Amino acid sequence: MKLSIHENKSAVAKAFSEYLKQRIEDTEDKLHVALSGGSTPKAIFDYMAENYGTTIQWNKLHLYWGDERCVAPTDAESNYKMTVDHLLSKIDFPKENIHRILGENEPEGEAKRYGEVLNDWLPTDEDGPIFDIVILGMGDDGHTASIFPYNIELWDSPENCVTAKHPDSGQVRVSLTGKVINNAEEVAFLVTGEGKAEKVEIIINELSGFEKYPAALVAPHTEKLTWFMDKSAAGKLEA
Repeated sequence: MKLSIHENKSAVAKAFSEYLKQRIEDTEDKLHVALSGGSTPKAIFDYMAENYGTTIQWNKLHLYWGDERCVAPTDAESNYKMTVDHLLSKIDFPKENIHRILGENEPEGEAKRYGEVLNDWLPTDEDGPIFDIVILGMGDDGHTASIFPYNIELWDSPENCVTAKHPDSGQVRVSLTGKVINNAEEVAFLVTGEGKAEKVEIIINELSGFEKYPAALVAPHTEKLTWFMDKSAAGKLEA
């Protein structure tokens, strides 16, 4: 595990953008990346569109999503729409390289369909599809993707994707499972804000009860795991 700690959310966005730009440049063929929703990815997309819009070979990049709310792609809550608004609409990106979760579809059927999309497009081994990079966020409750503490058993599903309900709103989502996340070549957490500091400390330092948080189960087989954080989120680590 590597910790990459920066001054604030903007600095995290810049650092991760530079890392992703270098990975794209170093890739000769395709780079398969699962995106996350949230405010930090939004800042990353804005930074990349503004600074690398015409300098990156975007045709190398294939985009997927780690989870998606079961809403239309034009809905304000759609992770896909956020990516379009803050990145894809501002750059010349090949439509055929966009592999979105169809949030407007019937959820169970879409989870199965998207699992097959991953099998069809990604390299695979005996453990399943292999992303080059999976980008994750973490909620204040320690959830990641759409696997929450109350439904943590979904992490161990044998399927590539599952449906899950938000514990408060009851909103249905499609999410990658632990099988796929931990089979990635690299995993990057993007975690900012003081509200995340308690769970960051528990999970990274493996304090009592850490295993009940889905984010604590992220452990790629390659051991290439980086936490990109601002000082607020990492505050209890530095104390």
